[in-house]
Amino acid sequence: MPVGGKPGSMELSGERTGIGRPSREGWRRYGVAAAAVTATAVTGARAVDADSAWYAALRKPSWQPPPWAFGAVWTPLYASIAWAAGHALGRTTTRRERTALAASLAVNLSLNAGWNWLFFARRSPVAGLADTLLLDLSNADLLRRTGRTDRAAARALIPYAAWCAFATALNASIARRNT
Repeated sequence: MPVGGKPGSMELSGERTGIGRPSREGWRRYGVAAAAVTATAVTGARAVDADSAWYAALRKPSWQPPPWAFGAVWTPLYASIAWAAGHALGRTTTRRERTALAASLAVNLSLNAGWNWLFFARRSPVAGLADTLLLDLSNADLLRRTGRTDRAAARALIPYAAWCAFATALNASIARRNT
């Protein structure tokens, strides 16, 4: 049964407008979250050149996933970030809480896209490592803030945080092997 106990009512972002109709504000939050995540993915992807001679020449650990795995992993992770953000923002109870959660998400997505520019465009595994360490801290903050508002949304972010931690280890290994 949906929160509020009305059978058949549709809930989106914690707001109901009646049977089967999500509120405009609910749709707007999911749309803004999806647009922010899409902008992050596109901005980050513009910097990646995994076919470059520079990247091919890097010494990488044997446990690095194959190139196709990154797209296969990031696509559902980005979808889960968008869903979690839209859902959690709708569950906030104060403007202050909503603003803090949105700011935490904005910092997180900036660090997410920034890694590609530091690692690939600047060709700096060390700068990429610094960014991904900050991203891990940002993930912890985002999980904490989201968990205070919406535990289901926080659980949806756990695979993202776990993948970023793995990416940090991978980036650290590449930086160590190539400096």
